[in-house]
Amino acid sequence: MTSSKSGARMHPAALSALFLALALLVALPIAFVALQAIFPDINLGSFAHPFSSFSRSLNHDTTLPLLFNTLRFGTLVALASVLIGVPLGALRGLFRVPLARVWDLLFLAPFLIPPYLAALGWMLLLQPHGYLEQLVGVNLGHFLFSFQGVVAAMTLNVFPIVYFSVSRALAAVGLRLTDVARIFGAGPWRSVMRITLPLVLPAIAASALLTFTMAIEEFGIPAALGPRAGVALLATSIEQRFSDWPIDLSGAAVLSLLLALLALTAFFLQHWLLAKRNFETHAGKPVATTPRELGAWRWPVLVLFFIIATTATLAPLFAIAVTAFTRTLSGGINGTNLTLNHFRTLWADGEGIGALSTSLSLATGTALITGALGLLSAWVIVKTRSRGRSLLDALTLMPHALPGVVVGVGLILTWNQSFWPLTPYNTWGILLLAYSCLLLPYPVRYASAALRQISDNLEAAARVHGASASQVMRRIIVPLTAPALISSMLIVFAIASRELVNSLLLAPSGVQTVSIYIWQQFEQGSIGDGMAMGIVTVLSSGSLLAISAHWTRRFNHPM
Repeated sequence: MTSSKSGARMHPAALSALFLALALLVALPIAFVALQAIFPDINLGSFAHPFSSFSRSLNHDTTLPLLFNTLRFGTLVALASVLIGVPLGALRGLFRVPLARVWDLLFLAPFLIPPYLAALGWMLLLQPHGYLEQLVGVNLGHFLFSFQGVVAAMTLNVFPIVYFSVSRALAAVGLRLTDVARIFGAGPWRSVMRITLPLVLPAIAASALLTFTMAIEEFGIPAALGPRAGVALLATSIEQRFSDWPIDLSGAAVLSLLLALLALTAFFLQHWLLAKRNFETHAGKPVATTPRELGAWRWPVLVLFFIIATTATLAPLFAIAVTAFTRTLSGGINGTNLTLNHFRTLWADGEGIGALSTSLSLATGTALITGALGLLSAWVIVKTRSRGRSLLDALTLMPHALPGVVVGVGLILTWNQSFWPLTPYNTWGILLLAYSCLLLPYPVRYASAALRQISDNLEAAARVHGASASQVMRRIIVPLTAPALISSMLIVFAIASRELVNSLLLAPSGVQTVSIYIWQQFEQGSIGDGMAMGIVTVLSSGSLLAISAHWTRRFNHPM
């Protein structure tokens, strides 16, 4: 059901407070990245030598190779994702694939495994003396620790985006129009190229651009595998400029702007493709499509899905789980080496339980903040005629296109300034700001979708009967949007509880999160403890996302 915006307006003071909150959360960090890049001494209160850091950074020997490597990395990941995701998605969308729901679930699993944790799992599996060599006498460390290996690891993490996009698009289109073309004399190749492909091309292009964006923004996989592979990308280099002495604020800001520009370009190109390059069919009533039988191809297709699912999902999970349940890596995979000590350590050691408690607390706070701001922002955007709706929409959408490392840099540059009378920098509050900025788009988009299904007549009737704006929000808007909002908040909680790059950049001394704990345990050699925490992370994230999916299905059913 569609409806036009009502004449409602948010109280000016409340609207100003909402804009102020979003400005502090989103606009200010971005502005300080730009200011630091333009004025290299602004942290000292000086506006001297404007734009000098651009020439210094861009002329540096490493900058162009970094930019080229990042572009090459993102492009190869996108192409590889298309090569894997399109054939699998076409088979899933057009044919009756055996165990189809099982493959869907296994291809969803990479979204449950934090990328840095998957990369650590690949290291344990493929490195010399790793689990693969213990089982079959072969190690693929030379491949994993190379540029191609980092690309492969990233591709296995993001190709499901293409798979699900293509399979859903083709399931909606079906082969009915292709069959009509065949009846009128078109050959198989021509009917596919002239009918089926144009109908799904926007989905392929948009999902490929999304995988490109995710690849160039990703920190965990390049940070885990890159040092041993000799691979440096913009995201990891930005973090190094803050962690290695001497700290290079202006250089980090310039690289952040370059990375943000790449990500924003891909993001807006993706939206442009979806908005301007859609093909439509005009054939009256929609007709339910029936998947075709595979016939003699049934077993080859089943083997193909099994190989991809095993490689992308089961292999890293196997390495993570085995490490969590074995005493030592050198002891190998055997019954005498099994133990639960690593899990006991998490509860007995104050460090492990402290990290888990910190992450759960921060994730809870992030879910509550983004849920409240998301609902209010969505209501203003969808249901009111308040001025500044477009600006508000842009502010809430911007973090979706910004790399996480850029948000972290922006928060450091914003709040590590001497002129602030009060600052969250060097407290857990800076992590709360970072997570909230990154994850705000989820509640906004979910709440917006729910609000568009609520007729304006409900609000109008409540106003006629004397309800105030707060009563309308409390008695009508919140109950009707609750399933979608709760679903989005659970997603926010799951992602915030395992976020890595901002945790490494912003966590004050003495504060550990789950991701920092896993990262440090791996660096210190306590790999079993880190993988035990990884198992806890995957199970908790999976449970929350399953609950979220349940709420989403409930929300999507007509009330």
